[in-house]
Amino acid sequence: MEIFYKNNKLIIQNTSKKEVIFDITSQDISIDLFSISKQWEYEKWSILAVVKKHNGSLFYNLNLDWYKVVIITNDTFEFNEEFLSFFWDIDLLILPWSKNSIKIYENLEAKIVLPFWEWKDIFFTSISQHKEEVESHKIKWAILWDVTEFVNLKIG
Repeated sequence: MEIFYKNNKLIIQNTSKKEVIFDITSQDISIDLFSISKQWEYEKWSILAVVKKHNGSLFYNLNLDWYKVVIITNDTFEFNEEFLSFFWDIDLLILPWSKNSIKIYENLEAKIVLPFWEWKDIFFTSISQHKEEVESHKIKWAILWDVTEFVNLKIG
């Protein structure tokens, strides 16, 4: 699985070259050009997506290539037990940068964290991670369970 930006969209490409496209501006997601921007469960090309609406914001829980990918579009939600059950065993957490994103990252314990938006460098500084920007990031088969990896993708 590979992650990169193209035309201000975050692209997650699975091993079959099928793409999940997250439009940062509209916060809509499509699977290989099929929109999944409403609360529902979707399956296309062996990609399973569950979309949940909470306090007016959409949250995406995707299964791609045996990885669990969670995309949070709004980080101003309250944590409660029922809602947290939507976010279990996360391999890749994609979230916007704001003062709440650090609290979310700490509560969800993802294996790989990728903040987006132009102020993402503040996120890295706040958690004492000084990650160099990269054009793309490939996720290998084995993800370490006891270490969180942070990814700083170059927005383009």
